[in-house]
Amino acid sequence: MLGSTRRGLLAAAVVGALLLSGCASAGGSAGQVGDAGYIAGDGIVTEIPLDDRTKPGSFSGPTATGGEFDSAELDGVALVNFWYAACPPCRVEAPVLAELYAEFGDRVDFIGINVRDGGAQARAFEEEFAIEYPSVLDDVSAQGQLAFAGVVAPNAVPTTIVLDAEGRVAARVSGAVTDTSILSTLLQEELER
Repeated sequence: MLGSTRRGLLAAAVVGALLLSGCASAGGSAGQVGDAGYIAGDGIVTEIPLDDRTKPGSFSGPTATGGEFDSAELDGVALVNFWYAACPPCRVEAPVLAELYAEFGDRVDFIGINVRDGGAQARAFEEEFAIEYPSVLDDVSAQGQLAFAGVVAPNAVPTTIVLDAEGRVAARVSGAVTDTSILSTLLQEELER
């Protein structure tokens, strides 16, 4: 009996190792987990068919500038970006998001969800990259991350989500957005629906 238990545990360990190796890529582990402490997305865009769209849960919290935000304030098409200041891909995409906000900010609600930083660090990032839309400080409560459970992995940073006019998840970009074209197209499509 004890021998079969050991064989079962060994088999489970081998299967687990094979599954984990399936997540690895030639350049390291999938998502580039390492000393940086984050999983970088792969830039894949996922569009959700209209009939399959669902609303995220509600969330609220303090903003980097000292205010309060409640997701009930989102009205119509919205862009939600998960980020934190020391995340290299977040720094790459920040100017792109600032440009998108300048183009769409009068027609689309933008909200950042900062998954790690305190107010001072988040504000310094926002000032450095001229980010004018609010960001919720989500490091303590994780309400924003939990609201999107099943839609966005809380440890995949950055991730950008487009909500349709009914507040449902319409699209997700996992990883840094390196130019405005993809999100501009997604936002325009939702505005025209």
